[in-house]
Amino acid sequence: MRYLIFAVVFGLVLSSTAWTEQSFYEPVPKMKHPADNKWSKEKEELGKMLYFDPRLSGSNWISCATCHNPGLGWGDGLPRTIGDGQKELGRHAPTVINSGYFALQMWDGRKKSLEDQAKGPIGAAAEMNQDYNDLLKELKAIPGYVKRFTSVFGENSLTIDNIAKAIATFERSVVSKNSPYDKYWAGNKSAMSSSAVNGMNLFFGKAKCSICHNGPVFTDSGFHNIGVKAAGPSKVDLGRYNETKVDFDKGAFKTPGLRSIAQSAPYMHNGTEATLEDVIAFYDRGGDVKENLSPLITPLGLNAEEKKDLVEFLKALDGEPIKVILPDLP
Repeated sequence: MRYLIFAVVFGLVLSSTAWTEQSFYEPVPKMKHPADNKWSKEKEELGKMLYFDPRLSGSNWISCATCHNPGLGWGDGLPRTIGDGQKELGRHAPTVINSGYFALQMWDGRKKSLEDQAKGPIGAAAEMNQDYNDLLKELKAIPGYVKRFTSVFGENSLTIDNIAKAIATFERSVVSKNSPYDKYWAGNKSAMSSSAVNGMNLFFGKAKCSICHNGPVFTDSGFHNIGVKAAGPSKVDLGRYNETKVDFDKGAFKTPGLRSIAQSAPYMHNGTEATLEDVIAFYDRGGDVKENLSPLITPLGLNAEEKKDLVEFLKALDGEPIKVILPDLP
């Protein structure tokens, strides 16, 4: 009901006021760090090492970067990610880009912080399949890691919680900003093509995208059933319902942010849409599965030119390249 009320109010605002583009623009804010995990350059560098280190997995083959690769939009380019033993999992690997701004982590929101999320895949049998105690023994046998943990966190500080804090600190450095969209609103009106500008107007108007994709990183941090068809080994995925046990949340998944979205194909929680063009076509037809469909999802009646313009606007959300120099591991 709360989403329906917002949709109605939003629609009335668009239809009854002289809408101006700039009223919807929000720049990317400075990243905030938790009080119990304050930022330091040393901690970020340690987190980068751990992020790229396959020794965090039971097989010593899988690192965080395996499924969240900077060269693949901080995802893995697959419809559904591959876990331990080369087995396909049920969901698409979400991008790390701007994840530090999200209120909840994972497609179903089961992790409440980046620190909590960083620990999850390491110990998950289907993902990195690492025993925490074995991992600590392995890292404590590496003098370079012991030295760095001592420098960052103090004596005898090589713990699972501190591993997670370091990784989360690095992940908060992965920010998409200064896109053509930002430059456009900073005064450079040539930063976006006329097609992208038309797409922006559609995004905030007729196409209704901004009902869910709003704010500086284009997400409401909410969960919606948008009618995605089943795919992969998980033929039935109840999404957010698994956490809340509220019927309204059956089949609902987190609204992803859209900055640099063009870099992280394919799309949807299970990778069913291969391209941005496919995503726009999906929304235009009002989703594919009608059971428990969000009332926000309805056919849009877009023509071919409007669909093209929307894609051009989404591409205009690409930030400057996020440069990462691979670390030398101890």
